[in-house]
Amino acid sequence: MMPKTVSGFSKKSKEEKIDWLVEQYLDNDPSSKETLLNYWNDNKELQKLHDDFIENTLTNYYLPFGIAPNFKINNEVYALPMVIEESSVVAAASNAAKFWLNRGGFQAKVLSSTKNGQVHLTYLGAPRTLFAFFEKVKPSLIQSISQIQSNMKKRGGGLLDIELKDVSHDLKGYFQLHVTFETLDAMGANFINSCLEKIAHTFEKEAESFEDFSSEGNPPEVVMSILSNYVPECLVKAEVSCPVSEMGNNNMDGSDFAENFVRAVQIAQVSPRRAVTHNKGIMNGIDAVILATGNDFRAVEAGIHAYAAKEGQYKSLTHAAIENGMFRFWIEIPLALGTVGGLTSLHPLTKLAFSILQKPNAKELMQIVAVAGLAQNFAALRSLVTTGIQKGHMKMHLMNILNQMNTSESEKSQVLQHFKNKTISHSEVVQFIENLRK
Repeated sequence: MMPKTVSGFSKKSKEEKIDWLVEQYLDNDPSSKETLLNYWNDNKELQKLHDDFIENTLTNYYLPFGIAPNFKINNEVYALPMVIEESSVVAAASNAAKFWLNRGGFQAKVLSSTKNGQVHLTYLGAPRTLFAFFEKVKPSLIQSISQIQSNMKKRGGGLLDIELKDVSHDLKGYFQLHVTFETLDAMGANFINSCLEKIAHTFEKEAESFEDFSSEGNPPEVVMSILSNYVPECLVKAEVSCPVSEMGNNNMDGSDFAENFVRAVQIAQVSPRRAVTHNKGIMNGIDAVILATGNDFRAVEAGIHAYAAKEGQYKSLTHAAIENGMFRFWIEIPLALGTVGGLTSLHPLTKLAFSILQKPNAKELMQIVAVAGLAQNFAALRSLVTTGIQKGHMKMHLMNILNQMNTSESEKSQVLQHFKNKTISHSEVVQFIENLRK
């Protein structure tokens, strides 16, 4: 039987939605319904809170909430909450933190914190007419959002500027109002979008009575108003450094290690195929902290990857150099984060994550997140240029394989002992377990 469409699905109770799904798409399998019900929270109020985060909620999807300790950032020691499904990420971050703990730790600073949005326009008349109109109505545009931004301004934020930009060389008739903001501890998406829509409305209303548009018969038209997740003026930098002589380990002396490490970063600067994987590893650390703190990791991902391609070719987000016997490794990325609003003040684990981080403001959180990305990249490159990445990764992955095979405690013990000093592959682990069970 082909699944059927449904009307009024959003108005059904959670139980009714589950019953419909199981009947139409899951062959009335009682175990499917049981799986969905097993992840409900016994605390009804807490479950209701989670249900209201999104639409058509059926159950909860759990991800591990871990901690990477020993992060020394600007001479303060932090434990970073991390939410992620990939094994070895938390371990790698922890190892990097431990490595740098006694080598000066991480230094981080916010370079700028400006966010932006645009009112996108179509105008086919003379550009000088549009610019003359903009100069005339700009004070009215600013005034129109006075009520919306009153509270933000009281805290020291709000609108910074409105510019009219001619983008018609890229798309015929395309102009935009480029609007910049300071949103302080809020990510500011709702605030910015509300301001933009009000500015757009005022712009269109004022245009109706502008005589030069009437004579041309070609007034500007608002296409849409929306914030941008590309925030190259909202930048944070994180860095580590120490003498090259302190970079050695059991496999390589400090000089060889530092040179190979710098070379690895240089490769990611010139090879987009390597850069994508390189930057993905950075995002392992960044996304994990962002998820733990209830921020929008998709917005951050999009903005950061755009920044990696700002020079016309996709490149490494990190940089490394050896100067006068000193090893330096740093990252500079755009981050629009919030510590108030959204899930940050609703999700109990998110609130706990902020408490673990000692309740940072938005700029402090930017620094912490940038450090998480730098640490993750350091750990990955350190493995790549020494032992290789798979040895450590597969050891962490081994537990996933054991759980997939429903191994007993006795079997787990034998598997762990057997592969203690061996290279791990999925097929070899499966074969070993099957032999144990014969």
